[in-house]
Amino acid sequence: MACLDPKDSFFALDIGKLIQLAKFYLCKFSPVALIELEYQLENFVFDMRMDKNFSKVSGIGGLAEKMVATRKHIIFPLVYLLVKLSLILSVATVIVEKTFSVMNIIKNSLRNRIGDELLNDYLVTYIEREVFINIDNKIIMNKYQLIKNRRESL
Repeated sequence: MACLDPKDSFFALDIGKLIQLAKFYLCKFSPVALIELEYQLENFVFDMRMDKNFSKVSGIGGLAEKMVATRKHIIFPLVYLLVKLSLILSVATVIVEKTFSVMNIIKNSLRNRIGDELLNDYLVTYIEREVFINIDNKIIMNKYQLIKNRRESL
């Protein structure tokens, strides 16, 4: 079996940095699991360097796919969990950044007294505007016309 060159390989990983990443997920990695993860990572990197199936893996998504295809996700469950969390992290970061960007558009100086519930409603409709495009405006207008005026109800 040919050994992959660690310098050219996707598996030239800094295990210490991966452990630091796992520490951000304390609900998934207990202190004992972190110790076990370190051993799994060392064995995983060694195993992947020896396995020619992993020689053309590129990116974290490709790594996850190859781990499942070769059933390594069963052998290295903590490593696979860290890979999955890494994939989710980029999506979650984008969603949070998009939300703050939209909040700056919606909550401007003219609307700086918007309550949390109304602001949340505005954010959802703005972020998910593709969904709301398919709703007929007449339905929305009829719904609001049926709502009592706040001043009338006082």
